[in-house]
Amino acid sequence: MVQIREFRIVMPMSLDEYQIAQMYMVMKMQQQNTTSNEGVEVLENRPFEDEVLGKGQYTSKFYHLQSKAPAWLTTFAPSDALLMQEEAWNAYPRCKTVIKCPYFTRFSLTIETVHKADNGCSENVHGLSKDLLAARQVEIIDIASAARDYWSYVVGSNNMDFTKFRSLKTGRGPLLEGWQDRCDPVMTAYKLVTIDAPYWGFGYRLEQTFLAVSI
Repeated sequence: MVQIREFRIVMPMSLDEYQIAQMYMVMKMQQQNTTSNEGVEVLENRPFEDEVLGKGQYTSKFYHLQSKAPAWLTTFAPSDALLMQEEAWNAYPRCKTVIKCPYFTRFSLTIETVHKADNGCSENVHGLSKDLLAARQVEIIDIASAARDYWSYVVGSNNMDFTKFRSLKTGRGPLLEGWQDRCDPVMTAYKLVTIDAPYWGFGYRLEQTFLAVSI
């Protein structure tokens, strides 16, 4: 069954600041997770232009994630089952990513992201039809929350308590309850995720696994 989920990640920064932070974190993630045996393999990196996204940068990558394969998956699939092929079109503030898995050929995952200078209140930044809006599940992710929710499942435990942290450089923080309505600057990454893993018996678990390593 196809899932359509929209994650709204509100951040206490401007769009320009987030763009710089995003580029830094992508590079850092690739460096930290790439070894001689696994990690990120860049196949193509070039400028692109189209009518929908405009001008930006296209990349094609392989993610070799053998060590991240959950135990239940390795009971019937090889260790390289989490080889992921990613195509990404980055035309910030709009981006699109398509992820496929050569081992699970019917699996597909598309992430369409719109970055907007608001606090997560926009209801249809992706311009969805009535049918897609009805099927969409919205989840607002509070980076300051300590709750054990989907966010903690995706990124793991957080060692930083943003309800107590204050940046000496920017003067921002702490992020107390309702900070999204008071913070200035503020922006939101609206990530529309469409995922399908039509495999009887383990399709849902496969979807959750790929969401965890993709978002």
